[in-house]
Parts: sequence; C-alpha cells; structure tokens
Amino acid sequence: MPVLPGAEPYRHEGGEVGVLLCHGFTGSPQSLRPWAGYLAERGLTVSLPLLPGHGTRWQDMRVTGWQDWYAEVDRALRELLERCTRVFVVGLSMGGALALRLAAKHGREISGVVVVNPGIKVHGAAAYALPVLRHLVPTTRGLTSDIAKEGARELGYDRVPLHAAHSLRNFFRLVDTALPQVTQPLLLLHSPEDHVVPPADSARILSRVSSVDVREVLLEQSYHVATLDHDAERIFEESHAFIGRLAPTVGKKGSTTGG
Repeated sequence: MPVLPGAEPYRHEGGEVGVLLCHGFTGSPQSLRPWAGYLAERGLTVSLPLLPGHGTRWQDMRVTGWQDWYAEVDRALRELLERCTRVFVVGLSMGGALALRLAAKHGREISGVVVVNPGIKVHGAAAYALPVLRHLVPTTRGLTSDIAKEGARELGYDRVPLHAAHSLRNFFRLVDTALPQVTQPLLLLHSPEDHVVPPADSARILSRVSSVDVREVLLEQSYHVATLDHDAERIFEESHAFIGRLAPTVGKKGSTTGG
C-alpha cells in the first residue's frame, strides 16, 4: 500500500549530533515532522522513521506487533550511531516508550532522552479483555487527533486493530520492567489534560527510571498530541536547549565518525 501523503519518513543530514524521533501508536511521522524540522534547521542530524504497519491503512497494522516497531527504531538508531558522535532519542506517546526501551538497551550510546506524553500502560477493563477480545472483534475506534488547537489534525488511523493493541499492551509491560535501566538525562513533557494517556503514566516513569538528571515540564495548553498543539514551540525549544546543554557541539559540523 502507498504511504499516505504527509506520513512519509524524514531524514536530514546535519552535524555530528543526531536525534531519533519515534512517533506514536496508529500515528505517523506527520505528528513529529514540525519538531524534526525545527531540530534540522538548527544543524542536527535527524531521523524520523515510519513504523511498520503505520501510515497506510489499519489493515496493514493488524499483522504487525511491537517487535516490528521496535526493530525499525533500533535500526534507525544504529544508523545514527555510525554517523554521529552524540545521539539523543525522543518520542511521543508509544514513541516515548520506544525511546525509553532504546535507552534501557543501549545505555551510554544514547546521550539523553526526551519524551512527550509517554504511554506505559493500557488502562481500563479493555486491557484485561484484549487477549480474548482480539479474536472476536477486529478493531475499535481510533485514538488520533486529541489536540486542543483548533484546526490542527493528526494523520493516523480512525480504527485500532486489536491484535496490535494487544501487542502494545505486552510491550508496555516490557518497558515498565526495564525503566530502572534508564540512566540517561531525561526530559519529560506531559499534558495535565490528556484524553489518551493519563498523567499517571508520566508519574510512573519518573518514579522508576534511574536517571539523576531529570526535568519535568507541564504542557498546560495542550492535549495528547502536544507536538501539533499550542505547546509545540515550547517542546521544540525545551528539547533543543536540553540537547544543547548535554552536547555543546550541537549544530556544528565536525567529525562524523564514532558512536
């Protein structure tokens, strides 16, 4: 299936500091494209991959699972590590969970983590019903476009394949277990009013990671897809400042070897 217009992956060759951006469940690179562009304009090398099963039609996602999504961001990370001297991982929603797992697995290879409204648990009674329900009902209603800003829209599926949702639940459990292995500097930005991921997920992440350098930022004017919402510019600025503090060479050309 052809990729939906606007959902294409994005790559920019910049300086020796790289950033990997991970989009969310049933979403696409479109939700992070302005963020990626902001960082690219400031000289960073940027990678924003399209996760398998995303950006086309929900039927394609039904046959994928967390192993496929994680393998794609892991592949993109390894490419950046070959190209850049310092690499940061960032993510929105499930993309935040992907970024945290990368941090737990790759350790010192990753210089810092930025997550926006990260998900870490499938909540409600549906979570317990998923193992059986996914064999009886193919989909449920979509999760996209939880945005306060009038006229803003997230490009994603209007249906959630339950097989994929079950895999997401398993992935969240895996990431939750690995949170104490996250030691890198962490910037966590979240919306108090989020109709997809409750603030409890951010609180749990903050309580379980082993990071010493931690900054929490509240996005008071935005809902879940804050990267397309009223607080988008703040996310971009905070993340750039965070990266710049940890990698003073950000935006500068130089040696492109190392990892």
